[in-house]
Amino acid sequence: MSSPTPNSTRRMTGGQALAEMLKLSGIGPMFGMGGFQLLPFYEACRALGLRHALINDERAGAFAADAYAKVTNRPGVCDGTLGPGATNLVTGLIESLNAGLPMIVITGDANREHATKNMTQEARQLEILRPAVKEVIRVEVIKRLPEHVRRAFAVATSGRPGPVLINVPEDVAHAEHDFDASDFWVDETTLKAQARRTRPDGAEVEKAAAMLARAERPLILAGGGVHISEAYAALQSFSETYGIPVAHTMSGKGAIACTHPNSAGLFGRYDRIANELIAASDCLLVVGCKLGEIATKRFALIPPGKPIIHVEINPEEIGRTTRTSVALAGDARLTLLDLAAALGAGTTVAARRAAYLAELPKRMAEWRRGAADRLESKEVPINVGRLMHEINGIIPADGILVADGGFAGHWGGLMFDTKAAGRHFLPDRGFASIGYGVPGGIGAQIGAGPKRRVIALTGDGGFNMSLGELETARRLGASFVAVVFNNAASGYVKALQHAVYGPGNYQSSDLVEMDYAAIARGFGCHGIRVTDPEKLSAAIREGLENTSTPTVLDCIVTRDPARMLPAADNRTLKVQKGDRPV
Repeated sequence: MSSPTPNSTRRMTGGQALAEMLKLSGIGPMFGMGGFQLLPFYEACRALGLRHALINDERAGAFAADAYAKVTNRPGVCDGTLGPGATNLVTGLIESLNAGLPMIVITGDANREHATKNMTQEARQLEILRPAVKEVIRVEVIKRLPEHVRRAFAVATSGRPGPVLINVPEDVAHAEHDFDASDFWVDETTLKAQARRTRPDGAEVEKAAAMLARAERPLILAGGGVHISEAYAALQSFSETYGIPVAHTMSGKGAIACTHPNSAGLFGRYDRIANELIAASDCLLVVGCKLGEIATKRFALIPPGKPIIHVEINPEEIGRTTRTSVALAGDARLTLLDLAAALGAGTTVAARRAAYLAELPKRMAEWRRGAADRLESKEVPINVGRLMHEINGIIPADGILVADGGFAGHWGGLMFDTKAAGRHFLPDRGFASIGYGVPGGIGAQIGAGPKRRVIALTGDGGFNMSLGELETARRLGASFVAVVFNNAASGYVKALQHAVYGPGNYQSSDLVEMDYAAIARGFGCHGIRVTDPEKLSAAIREGLENTSTPTVLDCIVTRDPARMLPAADNRTLKVQKGDRPV
């Protein structure tokens, strides 16, 4: 913990005190749009040299903060003014809440002397925001501001991380108070996730170790919790020592490198080989994964009675969707280390599983041969599989791929291969809202720094929702590459309509085709329109080499609804037993 300074007092506004605490906490850029209620706070940010990034829509600010948190594991910070500023944050906050991302969210509120008297822009905003955050902290007493900020960081970064709202009434932000200097300190252990790590019950660890030791075909299912815990080294060592393959969710991609021989790729609604491995496995070790709908193909993927060991930081999630044999409530990294200690040397067991592991690269090669028609396609309009294949071949090992909601996330989840362990794939799977691509690219590029390159995938529908943030990206110097899947449609919806109602039965899913490269140039950014798959490689390289402005690659992709999603035979969209795919 940072040491309190000697006793002395300093007269400050509430806004100044808030800014002072954020500076002590070492935050990155704040994304937001100011208003009168928090005016002293913004002035203090200017005076203290804190970076506040004006955005054009508060939802985009929350998305950018979310992506920043994904890259750094430090709380992203966003803000909004009273009323519409606060309510515009909701979608982005739920993304972070569901995905377990640490965020500090600041909203102004009405002057308490006049609240509920039809104040301009006033709404029951705390009631609206409360379900979208992990905790609401309302500042009622100005002198408690430092305490409240410390609490916000502790809650945001511990357990399953999440957004914490600090709600500041106008009169508190503008009021003055003689603060004691000793009030201004931070607990440095809470400034990054995973804070306050916990270990599971030792007796349960022994049970789990015994199950894993007996298993002939165990499989690890890794989720986003591996990233939050930064359990990469522990997971890879565990997989290699005991001869256990690792499959991952979309959020868990990069738990180990996709190019690692023990990687079984994505499991769930889309997969390469992992779902068959799940069916044949005699023990599943689930690490940092909630086993939600997409990961379990609407809770039908894992057969009843399958032995499951579930490692989860939030105890109440264990058994919520799938019956668990052994519950290990604790931090992913510490739990894997405890399991390894209980299992001991893995030489014998790894040798026993050598033939099992040897199946993986053979199966992956077979999958690639089956996917070659997409990965190497020369068709026009461009097959998205070819686009993903080109990105895989060009993006640096330390590069980051951001994926918008809809089919951008599904194509990226199935086709993108991380070349190193770590959070190199940033899908918005907490809420799967479209419109994440551009602001996610901004937050990721700022969080990663200028030397690492970021590519953001988005559909034309998602791009339409946030293209105004190109101005933000240009102003902030976030020179990422936005790849637009331009199919003149809300592609995922159109593909669903095609599967459920048949060819030609489309409603409210078509868009006017736009020249997004020209639009990008109108924003002062770099724009490249690509219609020929043979020119994809050069265009991607050109975008990555341009570090002076954001680049938009306007890629004209297939218009065929039956080919808009990555399932080769469209089987994932077939409607069975009343199930409607999401």
